[in-house]
Amino acid sequence: MSELFDGVLAAGPVRAEVGDRAWLRAMLDVEAALAGAQADAGLIQRAHANAIAEACDVDYYDVTELGQQATGVGNPAAALVRALTAKVHGDAAGYVHFGATSQDVMDTATMLVAYRALEAMIGDIDACAAKAAALAEAHTATLQVGRTLLQQALPVTFGFTAAGWLSGLLTAAYRVRDLPPAAQLGGAVGTLASFGADGPAVLSAFCERLGLTEPDLPWHTERTRIADLAGALGMVSGVVAGVARTITLLAQTEVGEVFEQGPAGSGGSSTMPHKRNPVAAVSALACARQAPGLVAVLLGSMEQEHQRAAGAWHAEWRPFSELLRSTGSAVHWLRLSLERLRVDPDRMRENLDRTGGVLLAERITGALVSRTGRLVAHDAVTECCRRSIAGEGDLVDLLAEDSLVGKHLGRAAIRELLDPAGYLGSADVFVHRALAVYREFKEHV
Repeated sequence: MSELFDGVLAAGPVRAEVGDRAWLRAMLDVEAALAGAQADAGLIQRAHANAIAEACDVDYYDVTELGQQATGVGNPAAALVRALTAKVHGDAAGYVHFGATSQDVMDTATMLVAYRALEAMIGDIDACAAKAAALAEAHTATLQVGRTLLQQALPVTFGFTAAGWLSGLLTAAYRVRDLPPAAQLGGAVGTLASFGADGPAVLSAFCERLGLTEPDLPWHTERTRIADLAGALGMVSGVVAGVARTITLLAQTEVGEVFEQGPAGSGGSSTMPHKRNPVAAVSALACARQAPGLVAVLLGSMEQEHQRAAGAWHAEWRPFSELLRSTGSAVHWLRLSLERLRVDPDRMRENLDRTGGVLLAERITGALVSRTGRLVAHDAVTECCRRSIAGEGDLVDLLAEDSLVGKHLGRAAIRELLDPAGYLGSADVFVHRALAVYREFKEHV
């Protein structure tokens, strides 16, 4: 954690769910659930389980001290077990952490931290989707330049652009909700030998107490669950980055089709008073950009040997926390950006008309194909566009005066064909489809 950078790089509600205190709370919840599950299975007295649970209060323990002690054993769970045992009075102390291994605690705590962080993140993802849906609906007919390879292409609507954002955000929302974290309890080598024939019963009770999915078998070195979470978080960050990048491009001075209207002081520059920076979108990008590297570390850590790995699962802890934190922050900043976003339809139309109609040249060619053939029409229209861009005249005039084009199309027909409002294809259909999917989403969440 950094007092200097976290205001930007660790913003939003997820931050509190992935800090040291959150991890400590999760590990203590695991130890309390473990004792309770053994009591449920009749392996230890209920009074002993209750005594252990009473000692699992996060305020009883010093995170810094536990971290220092962890260096001697290679993980914080082992250090916590010693501290917890010292807090439990009487015979119950002998049953702290009974039958489990440190990785059981760390892996299950990882899933608890993830579950709680994702719950916090979902609210921001849903808010982003709601704002994108509102923009799509409000601007279904707002004409905008479509851009490919950063160049002006054919006309679209801003509603169509926002519908694309909505589609990605809904996919992310469904994906995050489809990640039921699974508990981990296997003992030393994954066989739960310490519990004898009661192992499966303890595992079931353990999972039920924590509200986590029960795995078919322990997954100490089978890390697909971590990889699945990493992939989902990477996807969310990618969706956020795509939306935020488009916002920053549309907010450029030369484009000016959208801008962020934030609270006083937001979006300013340290040296240039005229600047209106889309700071929320920029911050979303800064956070989302960290995801690919963190995902790569977690995927690289899947190579784990035998029944328990030497170092690979240890390598997951920090990047996993950072991935949750940075993704949550990215989504939070995008939410702020979309809430602050203001759209300028007049500037969109101005940009659309800036090239004098050449964006619709494809439509002129299409109107000629049945009469002249595609290549001949293409060459004639291309030459007229070249001359228009070079400043030799208005495109309508150049096309009407062209020996080929003018022979088949009158000036009025040419002007109608160059109207961008008439060449939007199925843009409105796709916007309505995206909104229908969003309405269905709202009914089921």
